[in-house]
Amino acid sequence: MRFEIGPIESLLVEAVESRGSAHLTLIDPDAQKPKQAGFIAGAASLGGTDAIMVGGSIGATGGLLIDTVREIKKQSDLPVILFPSSVAGLCRNADAVFFMSLLNSRSTSYLIENQALGAPLVFRYGLEPIPTAYIIVEPGGTVGWVGDARAIPRKKPELAVAYALAGKYIGMRFVYLEAGSGAEMPVPPEIVEMVKKSLGNTLLIVGGGIRSAESAAMLVESGADLIVTGTAVERSMDVASFISGVTQAMRRVYA
Repeated sequence: MRFEIGPIESLLVEAVESRGSAHLTLIDPDAQKPKQAGFIAGAASLGGTDAIMVGGSIGATGGLLIDTVREIKKQSDLPVILFPSSVAGLCRNADAVFFMSLLNSRSTSYLIENQALGAPLVFRYGLEPIPTAYIIVEPGGTVGWVGDARAIPRKKPELAVAYALAGKYIGMRFVYLEAGSGAEMPVPPEIVEMVKKSLGNTLLIVGGGIRSAESAAMLVESGADLIVTGTAVERSMDVASFISGVTQAMRRVYA
């Protein structure tokens, strides 16, 4: 029996196929009040982002998470995809969840335990699970520390390839390379290029440390299918213009 992907995953796949790449805006509920998160999402929608991710390494749980998703949905019609650091990062009023395993974690909690605890909730809440291999690249930031990850050295792309292929062969349909929220530098283009060449049609997400349209375009040119910006969006004085600049630069790569 052939497995059919859900509507949110289909939307992401179609965006990549039609334009060459897609953009995701990450909002951390712990970084601002819910109403402000809603305003950011609305502005990001105007700027051309394809979906809103919601999550964070610390504090993105409970009533704050639920209220943040609610306010985002008031301001944007785009799908809301949860980006949980643990089972506590799930809520029923989102649309989908990147159902991730942190492949280079030294803790079984981030490899499978939170996933086993969260799976019944994903089913009960009716969230669309998007199977994702999550891989931390140096410096890794807070998520690397919290997730007890052996971060991939920036000069060892072959290690990133090995983990990415493992995720693909296990059956995950997305691979997410993460440098860490607010990282000084994004994932090196050399790592992105080698990983994408090994993955073929498996979609590659790249996030962390992407502060400019030029950085986003460079990573797309190297092979990234989806770009995530979070900290740079939250710090922007004009979210819509920032997102518009990023998405336009990404699209020019395949124009």
